[in-house]
Amino acid sequence: MKIILSYLQEYAKAVDKWLLLFCMVWTGILITLNYTLGIESEIIKGLGSRPDQWFALFLVYCSAFVVPYLFAMTCRKHLVTATPMFWLLLLIAPALFALKVSVANPLENRINGVWGDYLTIVTTLPVKLLVVLVPLGILYKILPVERNFWGMTLKNFQWRPYGLMLALMVPLIIFASTQADFLSTYPRLKQITFITQHAENMLVYQFLYEISYGIDFVTIELFFRGFLIFAFARYAGAAVILPMATFYCCIHFGKPLFECISSFFGGLVLGVIAHRTQSIVGGLAVHLGIAWMMEIGGFVGNRI
Repeated sequence: MKIILSYLQEYAKAVDKWLLLFCMVWTGILITLNYTLGIESEIIKGLGSRPDQWFALFLVYCSAFVVPYLFAMTCRKHLVTATPMFWLLLLIAPALFALKVSVANPLENRINGVWGDYLTIVTTLPVKLLVVLVPLGILYKILPVERNFWGMTLKNFQWRPYGLMLALMVPLIIFASTQADFLSTYPRLKQITFITQHAENMLVYQFLYEISYGIDFVTIELFFRGFLIFAFARYAGAAVILPMATFYCCIHFGKPLFECISSFFGGLVLGVIAHRTQSIVGGLAVHLGIAWMMEIGGFVGNRI
């Protein structure tokens, strides 16, 4: 754990304080607007077509990701070296994740009945992984050579610090599991309760659902701590971490408020670790561990 703390201490000393202040204030404004106006839960979800949803999400993600960079380029010019490729990547990033969120599963409505609905649910997140993975694979080939595929490496990796990080999250998850808004959202597993009367071995179908759910965190880590850190670091160095954390926070707008707020700081910590270690594997392990602990917390909390 000491090594993780040393990374955070080094970052705290080196971070541009004006960019940090701007991103924290701007994130607070975006959170307030979302939970006051229902931007994600009502306005975007209420749009009639997926292209409309994509465009609305693109605008929201641009506000979270592009605006901090614009602030840096305007007021902290030494932090960012803008090139034509940088500007292109700056627009590709929110466009790609908006596509990931809004894209339809091609298997949707292909099979009628209960099992068709179940199949759609457990294949949607793997499909979304492919939607992100294919463009990231192309960009990996086009951009200057990276040492590994967007931080997917075990080189010099140590498990112990990440295990301790997960242990520290247990009390917070226990607390969250007593809150009504958390219990109304988790466990996500309750999405498949409709097959209970039709399944002989419910545990198998629940396991498949949780694996599918976990795949989404592979997508998220590849995109946020992989692509948004390593593709942009050549233009902005460690300054990439703050716009990434702001962007990461805004994808939690449909989650309980406490989870949304904490996601900014969680994204910041995971970003520092990824940038310092040049690997996203530790962050992925932590993210998956927290996600599945929240599933357990939601299951137990609702039972109690």
